[in-house]
Amino acid sequence: MAGGNSASGGRTGVRVVVAGDRFTGKSSLIAAAATESYPENVTHVLPPTHLPADFFPDRVPITIIDTSAALENRGKLIDELKRADVVVLTYSCDQPLTLNRLSSFWLEELRRLEVKVPIIVVGCKLDLRDENQPISLEHVMRPVMHEYREIETCIECSSVTLMQVPDVFYYAQKAVLHPTSPLFDQESQSLQPRCQRALKRIFLLCDRDMDGALNDSELNEFQVKCFNAPLQPAEIVGVRRVVQEKKRNGVNDLGLTLEGFLFLHFLFIDKGRHETTWAVLRRFGYGDNLELRDDGLPVPTKHAADQSIELKTEALDFLRGTFRLFDIDNHGALRRTELEELFSTAPESPWNEAPYKGAAETTSQGNLTLKGFLSEWALMTLIDPRRSLANLIYIGYNGNPASILRVTRRKSIDRKKQRSERSVFNCLVFGPENAGKSSMLNALLGRSFSAGHNPAGERYAANVVDQLGGNKKTLILREVPEDGVKVLLSNKECLAACDVAVFVYDISDEYSWKRTRDLLVEVARQGEETGYGVPCLLVAAKGDLVPYPMALQDSLKVCRELGIEAPAAVSMKTGDLNDLFGRIIGAGESPHLNIPETETGRKRKSFRRLVNNSLLFVSVGAAFAVVGMTVFRTYNARRNSN
Repeated sequence: MAGGNSASGGRTGVRVVVAGDRFTGKSSLIAAAATESYPENVTHVLPPTHLPADFFPDRVPITIIDTSAALENRGKLIDELKRADVVVLTYSCDQPLTLNRLSSFWLEELRRLEVKVPIIVVGCKLDLRDENQPISLEHVMRPVMHEYREIETCIECSSVTLMQVPDVFYYAQKAVLHPTSPLFDQESQSLQPRCQRALKRIFLLCDRDMDGALNDSELNEFQVKCFNAPLQPAEIVGVRRVVQEKKRNGVNDLGLTLEGFLFLHFLFIDKGRHETTWAVLRRFGYGDNLELRDDGLPVPTKHAADQSIELKTEALDFLRGTFRLFDIDNHGALRRTELEELFSTAPESPWNEAPYKGAAETTSQGNLTLKGFLSEWALMTLIDPRRSLANLIYIGYNGNPASILRVTRRKSIDRKKQRSERSVFNCLVFGPENAGKSSMLNALLGRSFSAGHNPAGERYAANVVDQLGGNKKTLILREVPEDGVKVLLSNKECLAACDVAVFVYDISDEYSWKRTRDLLVEVARQGEETGYGVPCLLVAAKGDLVPYPMALQDSLKVCRELGIEAPAAVSMKTGDLNDLFGRIIGAGESPHLNIPETETGRKRKSFRRLVNNSLLFVSVGAAFAVVGMTVFRTYNARRNSN
């Protein structure tokens, strides 16, 4: 498997910042590289120096920035370091103290400044080193490189003899265009997990007959796709022989196995040919972080804050088929190992952390059901459509990625048409502490009631809700902690993406009710002021307890005043949900109803109506005046003519 010039990852230039102690040879190094000769007289700090695109094989121009270590220039030094694509740290080969200063000052300073770019350590003035005091660079730098993984390469050079001077900036450019750290773990001497996952996906895409091995034809297709050059028969034999000598299972009767494919890339990287592996990864759409690049993810654009993004039927059909494929035991749920295997070609399993972890329906053994599986995808598509689309591609969707996501209609249009066409309803759940919000989310996921303390903070729950007539909608509940309401409402568009706002209170606790009432009014006012009014539903939780006096009367009065439905009485403990989730979806499907209207809102609406009527009256009066004037002029003209 041979590689030519690799892609540059879309970069149009590389910015190299050269830093280090005074008199370590920074300026001479730059001048020698640019002029290919030893500079007799060099300015203390050179202006930006440019190496043209044809200077190195990758054909990407380089800009080299010289810096001063003087205290008075510290501000400029910090600014340049933070703008760098790669940092070249210099020491003087004839001054061992400057080598020690790399770890005692410079490397720590770069970390403190959060300069997260590759570092090339360069020993200058090699021609001045005392021959009687030989030094092993590998021996000295090995522990330093072990501690500072950001160091890509160590090299020594001489500006006087030009020894390895061009190599310094070749390695600097290479560290940016073809970085080592995303591909290879120096400590364990193995491919990084993300690199293995990406290469596994590439292998499966190239294994067209899906027999678990790349035959000669598939290897040639791969080679042509990545390097525009087929492999000769002798080269294929050579590849197999090299792999089989080191990895017995790397080759079988059918061809090169996944183990062999990964081992080949290990060899490329081990021999310093990172550009070969990067050429493969970039040809299949990967960026420097080993995720699919944005230019390969055509996520539709929302033109308004009150629109959302959903999966189309084609994507849902693909996901159902994928679920069945990985449900090896046909138990209707994916075990953790099956889920890990499903996402083994993605950078990582996307649902191992918040907000996805624990947000969907599982069996009593903790396995993900089909409803839970589809709900996780609906949640990810709502929150992060780019990530959802990328993961669909990672797990094997090979259709047109531009055709599987859809942007919903604006909610303002839904209200006018008095009907929502959405398949996924996004709901905010408000309420004071211990009102029963978490129990409500657990009930949506089919989990049994627990009197224990639920985890505090924001969380999500998503599930498919069956409705009359076999219709299915996905309901997503987002629990808003009481102390998080102020932060949420500080965003003027926070209600734009919300389909229904649910307010939960403990029917036995008067304070719980009053706090919930205040939250309801607060959200209603926010909707009136921003134009993003949202249907609201009150939930009287803990119906198994004795209501506080006047509970029913107070809540009904507030609902009448605001113009919304009476509270839905439920008990999560007894399982009496009173069709709660059906009601929430019903409120979302009829977005023109149950939008609360405060007294201030009514006055504002009445005032607008009065102003509009006045304008209409003035307009009509003006029209009559114009007509009257026209009639008068016509009459006057006729009289004068007679």
